Formats: sequence, C-alpha cells, structure tokens
Amino acid sequence: MQIANEAPASYRSSSHRPGPVTLITTAWRDVMSRRRLIRYLVAADIKKKGSDTLLGNLWWLLDPLMAMAVYVFVMSVIFQRSQPDFALYLLAAVIPFKWFTQSISDAVGSVVRNERLIKQIQFPKIVLPISGSASEVVSFAFGMLLLLGLSIITAGGAHLSLMLLWVPVIAVVQFVLILGLSFLVSAFTVFYRDVGIVIGHLMRLLFFMSPILWSFDAGTGRGDQLRTAVGETGYQLLSLNPVAILLSAYRHVIYGTVAETPEGELTWLPPTAPDTGQLLVLFVISIALLVIGTWFFKRLEPAFAKVL
Repeated sequence: MQIANEAPASYRSSSHRPGPVTLITTAWRDVMSRRRLIRYLVAADIKKKGSDTLLGNLWWLLDPLMAMAVYVFVMSVIFQRSQPDFALYLLAAVIPFKWFTQSISDAVGSVVRNERLIKQIQFPKIVLPISGSASEVVSFAFGMLLLLGLSIITAGGAHLSLMLLWVPVIAVVQFVLILGLSFLVSAFTVFYRDVGIVIGHLMRLLFFMSPILWSFDAGTGRGDQLRTAVGETGYQLLSLNPVAILLSAYRHVIYGTVAETPEGELTWLPPTAPDTGQLLVLFVISIALLVIGTWFFKRLEPAFAKVL
C-alpha cells in the first residue's frame, strides 16, 4: 500500500476533473478489485459486534424479540389492540425497518470513523460504506430466520406460503436503496457532522410515519386515525414513502393483510403478492439513487483526507 499525501494523481488537477461516467466506472473498478478487502471488512465488523457484548451475536435474535415483546405489550395490553397474530404482524415490519435504520446510521460515520486510516493509506474509500451495509445483511438474515420460526408456530403455520419467495426480491430492492443513501450520507458527514444528528431524528420520525404499528390495509385502528389527522392527500403521500412501500410488501408476503369485518372487528387474510408495480418503480428509483450516490461519493472522495 502507498502512503497517501493527498488525493490520487488523477484527481489533483483542478483544471481537469473526471466526468460523472468516469467517476462511476472508476468506482465500479474499485469495488471489483477490492472484493477481498470488502469481505475482510464485513467479517471484521461482524466479529466486532459479536465480541463487544456478553451474549455476542445472539443479540441478532434477542434484539428483535425484545422489541417485539415491548410493542406487543404496549399495543395489546395498554391500548387494547385486538388483532390476530399481532407478534408476527409486528416483526414482519420491525426487522426490515431495523435493517434500514441501522444501515443508514452506520453509514453516517463509516468514513469519519476511519479518519486515521484514510490519512495514512491510499485506497478506495467507497468500500467503507459498502462493507458497513453488507454486514447489516447478516443481521437481517438472522431476523428472517426468526420470522420463519414464528410463522411456523403461529396459527398452526397458516402464514406459511409460497409468497415467502418474494422476500429475497424485496430485500434486493431495499439493499440497493440503502446503498445509494449510504453513499450520500457518508460523504456528507465528512463535511457536515450535523448530518448524524439530523439522521437520528429523521429515523425516529420515519418509525411513526411507516406502517409498523399500523397498516394501510386496516379500515380501523391507528392507520384510520392517521388518515383523519393528515387528510386523504397526506395519507396518500405517506403510502408513497419508499420505506412504507417496502414494509407493506414484506408484511403482505410474510403475514398477510388485515381487514375489517361487518361487525367492526379486525380479521386476518392470507399472504398475497406485493404491489409489483410499486416495487418496480422503487427499484428503478433506487438504482438512479445508487448512481447519483456513487458519483457524489467519488466526486468528494479526493477531499476526504484533507478535511478529516
């Protein structure tokens, strides 16, 4: 490895800056040529998370279980929410939401945390947010195993169906979205540390704006109260939230849907395929965001060592 005194030679001239296509193709070559480094960083991150606690990587299962227990108690006992198999209903949205928020939160400091490394060694910094996002996939996978086990023991396995084959497809769309956002926030944070504070508040707001404790499918409950509070236009805008689209898709294929009976009670309907039109549009938008994020990251990358 070379000691980096400043930016790579191809970026040092202010009179000739690489164009967007050059930056994106350079990023692709950097990633492809540093696959072993990415695998090493992912493995190191997974090992570090497991070694920092007494129970190690068991927390990948215990954390969503404890979160589920809290929410089920609050909604079922305190607010008297009567809904079939509420634990599975909740986890089907909580686990992918946790993957999203944890990945974005980790991406915020992925470059800044490696300040000393960036100042001393010349390497493509884009591998840092990539490795952070990839390591969170492992946690998500364990959460999906937990969901599968819960589906088997809940309602005699009535929630199990071929619709579960949609989960990897939805996960790919979510990973592309996460990666694009990770490039943007990790590069911004190098120059504006306030980004981390803002992201933290936005993630908390996103929790309540996304269909986790409520659903777009239910005619009653929190979703109906939210519709009344924000109006029909605001409610439709909430349904176009990318995270809301993903969580609704997961819930449809894992849990099913919620409907209202003529008696005004909530009932369960079997799993159905997600809205493929919405998923396709979101996938295209996520790819566009990934391209923009890659260009933005590579455009600012030469200044990282100087700013840090």
